[in-house]
Amino acid sequence: MFDYKLLAALAAVVEQAGFERAAQVLGLSQSAVSQRIKLLEARVGQPVLVRATPPAPTDIGRRLLNHVQQVRLLERDLQGQVPGLDEQAAPERLRIALNADSLATWWAAAVAGFCAEQRLLLELVVEDQEVGLKRMRAGEVAGCVCAAERPVAGARSLPLGAMRYLAVASPAFIARHFAGGVTAEALARAPAIVYGPDDQLQHRYLASLGVTGSFVHHLCPSSEGFVRLTESGLGWGLVPQLQVAAELAGGALVELLPGHIIDVPLYWHHWRNGGELLAGLTEHLRRASAGALVPVA
Repeated sequence: MFDYKLLAALAAVVEQAGFERAAQVLGLSQSAVSQRIKLLEARVGQPVLVRATPPAPTDIGRRLLNHVQQVRLLERDLQGQVPGLDEQAAPERLRIALNADSLATWWAAAVAGFCAEQRLLLELVVEDQEVGLKRMRAGEVAGCVCAAERPVAGARSLPLGAMRYLAVASPAFIARHFAGGVTAEALARAPAIVYGPDDQLQHRYLASLGVTGSFVHHLCPSSEGFVRLTESGLGWGLVPQLQVAAELAGGALVELLPGHIIDVPLYWHHWRNGGELLAGLTEHLRRASAGALVPVA
C-alpha cells in the first residue's frame, strides 16, 4: 500500500519547485520533507527526484505524481458522495497548464461559472502552447491546454478549436519599416516580437512567405506585454485576433498582410481516471470553447 504522506511530499516538492516552499505548504520542516522523500525512495528502491534547481521527477517519480493527481480527484468525488465528508472538505485546487494567450483571452469566461458552481480553485501554470504538455508528462498538473494533439499515457485529449493569429504592427512602425510596402523581405529585416525561445509562430509565418533562417526580434514572455510592445512601435508580431479587436478597430494596430493568418489548434488534455470533476470540466470546456475559438477545418 502507498503511504500518501510520502506521495504528498513528492507532489509538493515538484509543484512548489523546491523543498523550502514544499515544507511551508505542508506545514513541516524542510528536513522532514527531505526525510519523507528519502523514505519514499527507499520503499520504491530508486530515486524519485533529480536534485536540481528546480527538482525534477525521475521516470518513477512521474508515475507516482500521475497517480497522486488522479487520487486527489477521485477523493473529491468520494467527499461529495459520503455525508459529512463534503462539509469538512476545503475547496479543491486544480493545477492546470495553459498557454498565455488563452489565459489573456477566452479562458476566464469559459471556466468562471464552472469554478463557482463546483467550489473549484485553480492554480494555473503558464507555458507556451507548443510545450505545455510536458507538465502533464511530469505529473505536475491534472489538465493542460496546448497545441499538441497526442495525449500522454493515461490521459485523453479533446480538440477545442483554433486560436487565430494576425500579424500586426503600429502605424508608426509600418511607416518606419515598410515605406515601400509590406513584403516578406521587409518583414524579415524589421524587428519582430517573440514570446519566448519556444515560440515558433513568427518563424512559421515567415516560412509561409518563403523566408527561412534567423531574424532580429525582441523577447517578451507576457501576452499582455506583447500587445503593448507592439502597440508602442517596438516591433511587429503575431497576436490573437481575440485579443486585439479593439486596437484594430481603433487604428492603434494594423494588420500587415490582411487574410494571411495562422490558426493554432488547441487541445484539452486530462487524466483518463480523473473522476467526475475533470469529466465535468472537460464537457464544460467543450461547450464554452466552441463560441470563442475558430473551428478547425
